[in-house]
Amino acid sequence: MPANLRMIARPVVRAVLLGALLAGCTVGPDFVPPKADTPASWTGKALTPVPVNKETSAVAVTPITLAAWWTSFDDPTLTSLAERAAASNLDLRQAVLRIAEARAARDIAAAAQWPTLSGNGSYARERISEKTALTSLLGSFGGAAGGPKGGVSMALPGLQNPFSQFQYGFDASWEIDLFGRVRRSVEAADADTAASIEDSRDVLVSLLGEVARAYIDLRGAQLRRSILEENLATERDVLALARDRRHAGTGNDLDVANAAAVVTSTEAQLPAVMTRITQDINQLSFLLALEPGALGAELEAAKPVPPVPPRVPIGLPADIVRRRPDIRNAEAALHAATARVGVAVADLFPRLTLNADVGLQAQHFGDLGNWASRFFSIGPDLEVPIFSGGQRQATVRLQDVKAKEAALAYARAVLAALHDVENALAAYGPEQNRRTSLEATLAQNRDALTLARQRYAGGVTTFLDVLDAERTLQATELSLADSTTTVSTDLVALYKALGGGWELQPSAVNDAGAHAEAHDSDPR
Repeated sequence: MPANLRMIARPVVRAVLLGALLAGCTVGPDFVPPKADTPASWTGKALTPVPVNKETSAVAVTPITLAAWWTSFDDPTLTSLAERAAASNLDLRQAVLRIAEARAARDIAAAAQWPTLSGNGSYARERISEKTALTSLLGSFGGAAGGPKGGVSMALPGLQNPFSQFQYGFDASWEIDLFGRVRRSVEAADADTAASIEDSRDVLVSLLGEVARAYIDLRGAQLRRSILEENLATERDVLALARDRRHAGTGNDLDVANAAAVVTSTEAQLPAVMTRITQDINQLSFLLALEPGALGAELEAAKPVPPVPPRVPIGLPADIVRRRPDIRNAEAALHAATARVGVAVADLFPRLTLNADVGLQAQHFGDLGNWASRFFSIGPDLEVPIFSGGQRQATVRLQDVKAKEAALAYARAVLAALHDVENALAAYGPEQNRRTSLEATLAQNRDALTLARQRYAGGVTTFLDVLDAERTLQATELSLADSTTTVSTDLVALYKALGGGWELQPSAVNDAGAHAEAHDSDPR
């Protein structure tokens, strides 16, 4: 190596080695995953058993797998809708794009760990003013007092005025991360990426719950429609019978009016049910990113309400801490906030930057190849914070408060998750008990209607008793339909509260997660 190059390289090498030795220091708090405060088991009230029959579903505190919980309803249409929604929903696609944003922000932060190098080239035609104090002084060296008319050109014969200047070269800069400011920034960006991934998973959990809820509500509305239509057909037959009896002289106008009132009352309930069916189909179309009514042909035909499975494993309270994406998102946010405390603390310490500016400069383009045209400026730049009016210290306090807020947000997320599961459990069992009672009531109502018709036919009772028995039967049938629907939707709420379903990830989310894990293991 030429001697002059060794003279340039020696101080640079020394500065790099010194920076490498000092760069192992990282200030600020290290993140420690929080310990969630969860009870050992669910409350006894939430696990109240239900009477066992072929339709009841019992919960069990056993290990669970919720990757595809919607398949437990054994409904191929629901399974298809869930999978299609996961592939096309617009909210989920937005969440995936937010992961890409976080990844790009992480790459921007990580770029600060490396030197920056840029090339430059320029040409300028310049002229120096001869009416400044400096040029007057230079001119005085070229002749009599006051300087010659040639001014700068005569004082400095080698310089033409005006003159051309050609230049090209390279600029380099590298901040030695003495106190881990950049490393903490990358750590925070990694945590932000993890939070974005968990946010997308949380969106997916909510999406699948909404798809199942809307589908079950649709089947429940179709069940109500069929009940009303069947009852309406029967009530119209009864009305026709009442009119025939009046014409035959065995009935009266009161019986006809009462029978007609029952018919119109049932007819009045149908429009609301039809609206509900249309809205549910439209909601499912929206969740699948389709135009209104796009699923009408597929879903218009009535099918049974998806039944609940006979056994629902729910695991222990501690299990939801690692499963629910919103809790994992809160933990990642706490990690990011903790890392940013380190960034703020590092700003209290000096910064060391290595700068280099090398190139060739000449008045004539042909001289750029001469060794004498070279120029360089190489050396460290040490910035030491002395006084900023307390701004840096206040930034540390601000980030510390934000980290405490993030810790409280994590604790709140855990507490909210526990309440969600407990409330879902509290609704699931009792609603099954209500359904069982309604089933028994329905059987009694049917017996009562049969008996009322027999007594009326025998002249023992009035027509009003028959109508009253029919109204009671219809009300019980509708209540049972609603309860059957509610039991299934309560199970959906329980699955959602347990944080199930995010394992059904679109490929873009999986790719983002793999990218984040690769960054976590990056030796840089």
